[in-house]
Amino acid sequence: MRRALQRQRGVAVVTALLLTTLAVTIVASLFWQQQVQVRSVENQRLHLQTRWILRGALDWARLILRQDGLDNPTVTRADGVWATPLAETRLDQYVERERIEGEDYDATLKGQIYDAQSRYNLANLASDAGINAEETRAFGQLLSLLQLDAGLAQPAAQLVLRAAQAAQQQGAGSAPMPLQRVDDLLVAGFPQAAVERLRDFVVVLPRGQQVNVNTAPAEVLAAAVEGMSLSEAQALVAARQRTSFANVGDFNTRVQGRKSLAQVVVRSDYFLVLSQVRLDRAALESWALIRRGKPGQPITLEWIREI
Repeated sequence: MRRALQRQRGVAVVTALLLTTLAVTIVASLFWQQQVQVRSVENQRLHLQTRWILRGALDWARLILRQDGLDNPTVTRADGVWATPLAETRLDQYVERERIEGEDYDATLKGQIYDAQSRYNLANLASDAGINAEETRAFGQLLSLLQLDAGLAQPAAQLVLRAAQAAQQQGAGSAPMPLQRVDDLLVAGFPQAAVERLRDFVVVLPRGQQVNVNTAPAEVLAAAVEGMSLSEAQALVAARQRTSFANVGDFNTRVQGRKSLAQVVVRSDYFLVLSQVRLDRAALESWALIRRGKPGQPITLEWIREI
């Protein structure tokens, strides 16, 4: 009888311990789930705030480009105010956010505007009517100057041609997508290393948008002019820092009347905006293409891509 009573007490103690452990586990699980939900809501709030900061950065870029267009309606210079990068800037005093007393957090913005027309426009390689031989030669020269295979220019032109022709054939289910970004050159057989090398020298803009000789790097200038060496192009870049090209005729005079393979201009309408936002744990980096028309016309956002 006594042993049975001791055994029952032991079972009761074990049962109580098990129930206590189960209760603690359930409570801990509930607290953990609550913390996960709170963290998830906080992360969503941070990402939403970074996008609002990004929106402000794009508005800032529009303002800068609008003012530059008013100050310089006929030319776009490489040393314009728009080309000044925005160093990493703390935004603690400007970002509205519920804050716990004594909380310290990082909110920074960094960015830069690039002239998209300082790069070679791949869309000019062909139209639905056929391949543009001179533009393809210019792209081949650029590939050579970058120590890449110039023979890749022809497959790239074929890719642009197929996309342009497909755009005229509505309802063609097998029609290829139009060329949209530099990475699409992989479809034309470009190695990944070649695509990475080209990133700072080519762009995809609407067909007909031309290279700005006031902002183009030496490699693109040398590719745009028949028979121009890289050293001659570098000398032109150094000279335009003192005096920019006032018009295309001025450029043709300074290149001694050499034939331009790629179409050129001295004023740009398209710009790339790089924005890097960091807010606590949230970080957002994006590229955006902005179109600036003639003075007085609206400045439009063509696309935005997050990295």
